[in-house]
Amino acid sequence: MSSALRLICCLYIIYLNVTFVLAADKFQRNFPKDFVWGVGSSSYQIEGGWNANDKGESIWDFMTHNYPERIADRSNADISSDSYHHWRRDVEMLRQLNVNIYRFSISWPRIMPGGYMNKVSTDGIKYYSNLIDELLHYNITPMVTIYHWELPQRLQELGGWTNSEIIPLFKEYSRLLFEMYGDRVKLWTTINEPWHVCEQSYGIDYMAPAYDYPGIPSYLCGHNLLKAHAEVVHMYRQQYKPSQMGRIGITLDVSWPEPETQSPEDLQASERAMQFYVGWFGHPIFSHHGNYPAVMIERIRNLSKQQGFTRSRLPSFTKEEIQRIRGTSDFFGINHYTTNLVRPNDHNNTANFPMPSFNHDMGVVERQNPDWPGSGSPWLKVYPKGIYNLLMWIRREYNNPPIIITENGVSDKGGLEDYARIDYYNSYLTSVLDAIEDGANVQGYIAWSLMDSYEWKAGFTEKFGLYHVDFNDPARKRTPKISARVFAQICKTNAIDWSYRPSLDEEQIIATMHMSKRVHYAKHNSGNTFSDIRETLVLPLSILIVMFTMHLK
Repeated sequence: MSSALRLICCLYIIYLNVTFVLAADKFQRNFPKDFVWGVGSSSYQIEGGWNANDKGESIWDFMTHNYPERIADRSNADISSDSYHHWRRDVEMLRQLNVNIYRFSISWPRIMPGGYMNKVSTDGIKYYSNLIDELLHYNITPMVTIYHWELPQRLQELGGWTNSEIIPLFKEYSRLLFEMYGDRVKLWTTINEPWHVCEQSYGIDYMAPAYDYPGIPSYLCGHNLLKAHAEVVHMYRQQYKPSQMGRIGITLDVSWPEPETQSPEDLQASERAMQFYVGWFGHPIFSHHGNYPAVMIERIRNLSKQQGFTRSRLPSFTKEEIQRIRGTSDFFGINHYTTNLVRPNDHNNTANFPMPSFNHDMGVVERQNPDWPGSGSPWLKVYPKGIYNLLMWIRREYNNPPIIITENGVSDKGGLEDYARIDYYNSYLTSVLDAIEDGANVQGYIAWSLMDSYEWKAGFTEKFGLYHVDFNDPARKRTPKISARVFAQICKTNAIDWSYRPSLDEEQIIATMHMSKRVHYAKHNSGNTFSDIRETLVLPLSILIVMFTMHLK
């Protein structure tokens, strides 16, 4: 062999080795050793038992019972996944997932039926106490959300979060939880997604109580919510943390606003959207100076004046309140699912936003990129770079606080072979790891969600779960999806492995057959054609062939 040919062969071998190393790096990437993994749920979505024992009525009970037309399939969560009766199975699922943390919320009306301390439910207290004990028995850390949108209806009749009376009431409710569970719960979240609590509940007709009153009550809600959060955190730090030694924070949410172009106007619109969505609640708590973002204060004050209001629709904090709210979170909880393309609204309000309204105040037009992969939800497009951009923005804006990703996941329309969900988790976690390697202080990741459940206004039409729930089965049988096995592997190995793509096992095949059988009978009873019935039988037949092959092996 000539020296030139030998050199070419050596270079080719080096090239193959480098390619192999790069490919291995792509297909398996490790997280920091102390990184924590979890999965989440919320009380109204999974518990059912809406009037079990002496539980009170929540704003979601009231809305779904009295206005079913507001829900996509006219359903409610009266039973849902029935975790009120199947919580032991839920913990068994958590063990199968190898998670460190279970993030769940407590139902205010299940603990205090009318929202006041004059009546406390012993059954409600016992339910969560049993769940917490079961988690700790298997070394799973409970992360408790104090408020995940489940306000007692009686308090809503006082004005809910728009009435400042909510501040001492929320403090009393939180105190009860610290007294009952603080010896065992070391990780607390006061409020989940304040923007949804305020803008989507009061500003528009979406989340309960669905006021559809734009531009005023949402800012009153946010003002009271921030003060209530701060009072609870100070109470915990002063009276409970010295003995209970826990951490307490808040969870915000945002869809990353990706500028449509790199023009100065679009870049400015993206930054303004972040200040309005995240900064509205993040700036008073996490920024060096506190208070609302300057751009919010200025724009809402100026627009209020133009619209004929005698004062700004955004309430003002006193200097003392600014100081009391600032720093009231031990970590930055962030929920993220998707990304939108953004550009500025013009002075003529071409976007036709109501005046006044949050959207008009923000002055940003959002749309989805049709080229991005979709999901089971019309609002959720897959764009993994969005979570990287978000984490790096938080790092820059708030001096790199400790971040816990408290929700991230994707929906579909059901089924166990959810490879799209696997791809979503792998791609988004890759972006999270990129952010960590670029300096973001991300300490944990909590997938949404543990199981299929009631998806708010979408009812049961969208599925986010790692576990399938058979809502036609009185026992609400839970079956792991393929994504559950992949996520369990991620939690166990602390690594992303793109090459791990399991197929259905015997349990999943049998569950799929039962689902297909139900679809067949549903179609048969609705008067479908022979071809329709034949289509429903193709899947079970193919599954039987796979099962036969498995047994031969």
